Amino acid sequence: MVALKTAEIENFVARPDPASFLILVFGPDAGLVRERTEHIIRASVDDPNDPFSLVRIDGDELASNPARLIEESGTVPLFGGRRAILVKSGNRSIVPAVEAAIAAPSPDCRIVIEAGDLRRGTPLRTLCERAKSVIAIPCYTDGERDLGRLVDEEMRAAGLTIAPDARAALLPLLGGDRAASRSEIRKVALYAHGSSRVTLDDVVAVIADASALAVDGLVDAVFTGRTADVELQFAKTRASGVAPGSIVTAALRQLAQLHRARLAMEDGATAGEAMRVIQPPVHFRREAAVGAALQVWTAARLQRAMGQLAEAALQTRQQPGLAETLAHRALLAIAANVRRN
Repeated sequence: MVALKTAEIENFVARPDPASFLILVFGPDAGLVRERTEHIIRASVDDPNDPFSLVRIDGDELASNPARLIEESGTVPLFGGRRAILVKSGNRSIVPAVEAAIAAPSPDCRIVIEAGDLRRGTPLRTLCERAKSVIAIPCYTDGERDLGRLVDEEMRAAGLTIAPDARAALLPLLGGDRAASRSEIRKVALYAHGSSRVTLDDVVAVIADASALAVDGLVDAVFTGRTADVELQFAKTRASGVAPGSIVTAALRQLAQLHRARLAMEDGATAGEAMRVIQPPVHFRREAAVGAALQVWTAARLQRAMGQLAEAALQTRQQPGLAETLAHRALLAIAANVRRN
């Protein structure tokens, strides 16, 4: 296997080495696996929709007929031009078929294998990593830098820029799957269509459409500084099955709403007028808690807290084993800060 450094993968995907006749794309991020596979296919054939140029083979079907892969790779295109084979790995082993293809590579056809999360030591991954003429491309979950580049890429494509606070609110809501992340960013860009800059209000307006989480009591306890209630409500929320990362994300959404309302107050709006800025409207049972939070926070302090929560959301993804502790500590720290001030 030719080992590619992380920085080299994107360049290779955009312009695959003509000598690389077999490429394995695999990993836990299914969206990224699909995206990179599609890029490689588009760079390998003149028309991906032409069945004479691109042959698609189901992995389970190939497992039943291993000889088909080498037969297809040796077939001369009817109308000439470049040719490729896309194999989507399934539940059955395709190692015999791939072994035969590696032993007799075709100079006129590229084979691309799209697979899932192949752990180190699995037969297909081991075979491809040991073969000198094969490229194996792992697709792991995007980190903060990758997500930042993704946001910038989509914003450029949409002809937009994004405000720093909007970026801070958006990044923790991404990750896990490249396709899903792109979809979320494009929804925000579409919502902001017609303006030149994505604002925090745009991010909040789009994210607010997500299903409400059962964490209102916890969030209200945090932003009004009721540390004892934070302990109790956090335990209840976790017992109900809400993930630590989702708890932090819900708090971040509420924080963005409070920030918008507090800005309105600092521009001269009354507390009642500022409450009407929050969308969707605050449930009447929460009006007292939200109103109290608006009295004890300033816009500047809310913005600093937003950075704290954004960092906590990222850490819960990076360290899933410590996610509950990280979320709990971040929320308690904000509640304690309210009491101190």
